[in-house]
Amino acid sequence: SVAGKLHTGRSRNDQVATDLRLYMLAEIASLGEALAGLQQAIVAKAEEHLDVVMPGYTHLQQAQPLLFSHWLMSFFWKLQRDQERLAGVAQRTSSLPLGAGALAGNPFDLDRQALADELGFQALAPNSIDAVNDRDFVVDFLAWAALVQVHLSSLAEDLILWSSREFGFVEVDDAYATGSSLMPQKKNPDALELMRGKSGRLVGHLTGLLTMLKGQPTAYNKDLQEDKEAVFDAVETLSVELPIAAGVIASLKVRAGRMAQALDDGMLATDLADYLVRKGVPFRQSHHLVGNVVRRSEELGLALKDLDLEEYQQIHSAFESDLYETLDFQRSVEARAVAGGTAPAAVRVQLEQAKALLASEE
Repeated sequence: SVAGKLHTGRSRNDQVATDLRLYMLAEIASLGEALAGLQQAIVAKAEEHLDVVMPGYTHLQQAQPLLFSHWLMSFFWKLQRDQERLAGVAQRTSSLPLGAGALAGNPFDLDRQALADELGFQALAPNSIDAVNDRDFVVDFLAWAALVQVHLSSLAEDLILWSSREFGFVEVDDAYATGSSLMPQKKNPDALELMRGKSGRLVGHLTGLLTMLKGQPTAYNKDLQEDKEAVFDAVETLSVELPIAAGVIASLKVRAGRMAQALDDGMLATDLADYLVRKGVPFRQSHHLVGNVVRRSEELGLALKDLDLEEYQQIHSAFESDLYETLDFQRSVEARAVAGGTAPAAVRVQLEQAKALLASEE
C-alpha cells in the first residue's frame, strides 16, 4: 500500500530528466579525473625533455625552432580549457527537475529544495515546463566532448606524422601500436589513428542532438529519449580514450637526435631579421632584406651560416660579423623568453603554473 503512493505527483518526464542529470554528474567527475591524468602525463614528459630543440611548423612547413616541451605543453593548456568548460557543464547540469511533474508542477507542496539537498543538486529548475523539456545540459556535454575529441585528434595527428620514418621524431610504444598483417617491418600507431578517427562520431552526436531538438514543440516529447545513446557513447568513448592517451604520452620515446638533424638554418631567417631590427632597420625592411639573403644563399647552394660576410654586406651595410652569433638554434630558442614563449625559462614557468593548477583541482 505504501509503494502505491510513490508515484504521487511524479511523472516519468521529471524522473528521467533527474536520473539523466545524476548519471551525467557522476560521469563528469570521472572524466575530469581522466582528463587530469592526461595533463599530468604531459607535464611529466615535458619536464623529462625540457631542453630538446625541434623544428616548429606552420602550414606543415618548417617555421622556427622551438622546444619539444613547449609543443607538448600547448596541449596541456587546451586540456585545461576543457577542464574549465567541464566545470561549467557540471554547474548547469546540477539543476533539479524533480517536482515538475509531467509539465505543470506538483500540487502537494513538495519541498523541492530538500530534494535538491538530498540528491546533491546545486539549484532548482525554475520552470516546470523547461525542467522536463531542457536538454541544453546534454548539448553542453556533447559540445564539450566533441571539442576534447578534436584536441585529442590534433595531438594524435602530430604524433602519427612524427612517428613516421620521414620524421622519426618520436616512437610510439609497442603497447599502443600493432604490426601489419602483411608487412613484417610495419609498426602502425593504431591507438592514435583510432583516437583521430573517433572525432567524427563525437562531432556527429552533437550535430544529431541539435537536429533532433530544433523541431521540438513545448514540454516533453518522446523524441527526447534519443539523447541517451549519444551521451552513453560519448562517455564510454572518452572514458577509454583519455587513459590510453595518457599512456601513449607517458611511454613515448623522444628522439632528440632526429629532431636536431631536421633543423635547417633557414628557420633562423626571422632571427636574422630581428638582428637588423636591433641595428635600427625597420622590420618591414629587414624582412625584405633577409628574403634577399635567403635567395642569395639558395643561388649559391650555401647555408645561411656559410654565406660570406661580403655577401651579407652587399645586401645591407648593417650586417656585421656578429650576425653569425644569431644563427644558432639554442640561442634562438632562449631569446624567446617572453611569458608564454618557447625559451627554457618560460617553459619552466608554464610547468610550474600547470603543476599548481593540477594540485588545486585534486
